[in-house]
Amino acid sequence: MLVLLGVLVVVAGFATRRNPLLVVGAAGIVTGLLGGLSPQRILADFGTGFASSRAVTVFVITLPVIGLLERHGLQERARHLIGRFAGLTAGRFLALYLLLRQLTAALGLNGVFGQAQTVRPLAAPMAEGAAERRHGPLSAGAREKVRSYAASADNVGLFFGEDVFLAVGSILLITGFVNTTYHTHLEPLDLALWAVPTALCALAVHGWRLLRLDRALAHPSISHREPEGAAK
Repeated sequence: MLVLLGVLVVVAGFATRRNPLLVVGAAGIVTGLLGGLSPQRILADFGTGFASSRAVTVFVITLPVIGLLERHGLQERARHLIGRFAGLTAGRFLALYLLLRQLTAALGLNGVFGQAQTVRPLAAPMAEGAAERRHGPLSAGAREKVRSYAASADNVGLFFGEDVFLAVGSILLITGFVNTTYHTHLEPLDLALWAVPTALCALAVHGWRLLRLDRALAHPSISHREPEGAAK
């Protein structure tokens, strides 16, 4: 029962708003010592746990790289690139991104696209560039609208696309729980096939909403730049 004092360390640390990493680390050390582990064994277990879940810390490398690229003009180059495709509007570009995001998620490639590595540095600036080429300078509200639609394309594509992949965690959790609780033989393929119609409906519905973005941006009250000093 003494090892459960580590839980109290977590509760106390979060209640006093301490650094989560330090709180969890201290709770692990307290639990290990109360469980009779030596300091060397505790350190070894920390190393093993970090090595087994090192994929979680990939952002430590990717975020500085993305920030460095943005500092050297990544978003400006993205806008310049989208300007070469005259027929590609903001809505059409985001609908294409939605399709690609859903297809890659259905194949289990969730890390190919994403909010941090693709939407903010590439997809959103390219959509803004396409909108500016067609509608001229955008107001602050129109720019935020384009960015929100870019984020929604990634969210919807990932959410409804990943359920088609057989080895996604949610499908494995459902099949494991149902088979254990109800003594059935539900296969992941069964759930994945039933997720296909839902994914197609999500693609059609949100793709239609993205295509309507061009009509919304064409409205003078949305697309035109606000006069200087109007926000003051």
